Amino acid sequence: MEERMPPQVGAPDPERETSPVADETDEDFPPAGMQADDRPVCLFNGVVFQDGEFVCSGADLLRCDCGIWIREGSCDPDHP
Repeated sequence: MEERMPPQVGAPDPERETSPVADETDEDFPPAGMQADDRPVCLFNGVVFQDGEFVCSGADLLRCDCGIWIREGSCDPDHP
């Protein structure tokens, strides 16, 4: 069975609401539980994604974690 790639959402559009993006090791970023919204969803260019969903923004693989996008790796199958 072929593994499906997450949807490609493109680059963040400054005209649309997008949840913050952090690296998994970003110590300066507040923990997910400290987000003001406390909603189990993330926004990307105004589109709602559920907690735990993955998207591809360019070559970046992002995972929704309690209102924050976490960089999980690469969406480039040739350079994971």
